[in-house]
Amino acid sequence: MIYLDNAVTTLQKPTRVRTAVERAMLTCANPGRGGHKPSLGAAHVIYRCRCQAAEFFGMAEPERVVFTCNATHALNLAIKSVLHDGGHAVISGYEHNSVVRPLSAMKERDVTYTVAFSPLFNAQQAYHNICAAVQPNTKCIIVTHVSNAFGFILPLRRLDEFCARRGILLIVDASQSAGVIPIHVSSLTSVAFVCMPGHKSLYGPQGTGVLLCCKETQLHSLIEGGTGSNSMDTSQPEFLPDLFESGTPNVPGIAGLAEGIRFVQSKGCQAISAHARELVHRAACGLSAIQGVEVFAGGEEQAGVLS
Repeated sequence: MIYLDNAVTTLQKPTRVRTAVERAMLTCANPGRGGHKPSLGAAHVIYRCRCQAAEFFGMAEPERVVFTCNATHALNLAIKSVLHDGGHAVISGYEHNSVVRPLSAMKERDVTYTVAFSPLFNAQQAYHNICAAVQPNTKCIIVTHVSNAFGFILPLRRLDEFCARRGILLIVDASQSAGVIPIHVSSLTSVAFVCMPGHKSLYGPQGTGVLLCCKETQLHSLIEGGTGSNSMDTSQPEFLPDLFESGTPNVPGIAGLAEGIRFVQSKGCQAISAHARELVHRAACGLSAIQGVEVFAGGEEQAGVLS
């Protein structure tokens, strides 16, 4: 079988990922809940992956790397933290329901949002339309780095610069770009959160995600519970990552994610991106030759996703 659904989930994981998952299932217990070897081993696995992700994405503080169930979970944490007390958001016309539905659900909290539509594969127009949609009460712009349907690369760096000038926070959905297009948060001024799954181009298992908390902004938990820290306190810890990480973590998944990130580092984002673009170009040329088939190809403004 030729698998063509990698934009949803990468099916063929590196051997090192599968090995790490199995090892963690056999040797790791619950981190932070005991002083025995399996518990300490689980804590080490999680900390190692946290450091790995921080290094890969240019985060100076590993504790600001939060593990989630998936990108949807990460986006909910980010959106509901920034817009906790209401306000206005601007989103592009290429956002996933993991952005649109949380915003729609928050209407009762006086949250409003504007969708800035723009032509496909026109980064300049997308930038202009998103900026033009900003209102006096706009708290954040939420933008996908790469469209999950078309592979359209949105102008992240220019939007970051615009948000910095206007004092607006930027939330980035990196579901299709993490592991393919280099993201160094230390070079981004206004990005508050970067949200991503572990199971796509980071080659981790399903049920893993990452939330990069990039700015010192007010944070609000989505769920509360046991964290393995401050256990005598009935209030949720206010420090990261514990604020956002309640309950038993997916240790086998996180172990696999760490090896997935290492795999991407060994190959290099540039090489992975170039290979994906070559495959997209070949597929677009072949499909375009079939009568009745319309292919959405965008050249340099397209990542490794094709419709």
